[in-house]
Amino acid sequence: MEVIKNISTKETFLVRQPVLRSGKPIESCQFEGDNLKTTLHFGLFIDEKLIGIVSVYSNKNTTFISPNQFQIRGMAILPKFQKRGFGKKLVNHCEEFIQNQKGTLIWLNARENAVSFYEKLHYKKIGDPFAIADIGLHYLMKKEIDDPHE
Repeated sequence: MEVIKNISTKETFLVRQPVLRSGKPIESCQFEGDNLKTTLHFGLFIDEKLIGIVSVYSNKNTTFISPNQFQIRGMAILPKFQKRGFGKKLVNHCEEFIQNQKGTLIWLNARENAVSFYEKLHYKKIGDPFAIADIGLHYLMKKEIDDPHE
């Protein structure tokens, strides 16, 4: 059985480390803002096994003027479960949550190899790629959620 539920910051490390921080120390899995009251972490479970994660931060990016912005960060699916629609389910769950919070814009920093995944979900690239040390090239992406056509 498949279910998405709230999880703790520490639980995200079970997927963040092998997928996003492979070969790096567990401390590298702690992201700024993880423990704020406004941050939520969601886990996707199959038969009670955590296979995917994503975090939602109430975080304003000064590139955008939208008042109620949220950031999606740390989206990851364990390798043997990738390319099966689980990432889309997690992002859709985040979008629904953010819409319920009266969010107007979702933004994220997508790894170069994840850009097409987010474009299929109607996120748009903003500006040029930029490097994040020890991780690689990223693109700023956004989706306005007050317009159903975005």
